[in-house]
Amino acid sequence: MSAKVAVLVYSLYGHQVTLSKQVEAGLKAAGVEYTTFQIEEILSEEVLTKMHANKSLTSDLPKIDPETLTQFDGFVICTGTRYGRVPASVSAFFDKTGGLWASGRLVGKLATLVTSTASQHGGAETTALTTVPFFAHHGIIFVPLGFTTPELGKVDEIIGGSAYGAATIAGADGSLQPNEADLKVAHHHGSHFGKTVAQFVAGRK
Repeated sequence: MSAKVAVLVYSLYGHQVTLSKQVEAGLKAAGVEYTTFQIEEILSEEVLTKMHANKSLTSDLPKIDPETLTQFDGFVICTGTRYGRVPASVSAFFDKTGGLWASGRLVGKLATLVTSTASQHGGAETTALTTVPFFAHHGIIFVPLGFTTPELGKVDEIIGGSAYGAATIAGADGSLQPNEADLKVAHHHGSHFGKTVAQFVAGRK
């Protein structure tokens, strides 16, 4: 039985949808099963309209609930950044996992993070760092990307990703789209994580 990975997507402007598709391709290349979900929105329609958000891009995805996490060996969390941390909707989902924490049902799962920021120094790395406590309290093993692909060493163009994970820079108005290097990094991230989860699951058996 192959390893199973849940891809959790929270996207307001489509950048995480684009990156998540590359992650999915990487997971498929690694030979693991994956299912993609959306993280439920908690912002009001009024606020989303003022933000010019486009939630239709994830409307066809099933909503993830905490209990479903127990069915998977690993999780890829694809989310934008808010002030150097995950957005409120993602944090609210984390807060719903208290029952799983109390029963220790996520201990030994693996997780990784894909993100996007408005600017080159908009908090991609701190978003990963401020998410690690959630993983630690659950006993979830955080799997960083590391410098495992040459695209992360490019200096001739702006790259969103880092050793913490794939990312892209969206611009203050969200108009910038992931470049070719960002897409390659996201694909590699999916493959790298998929292989890591598969190896871990095989070793556990």
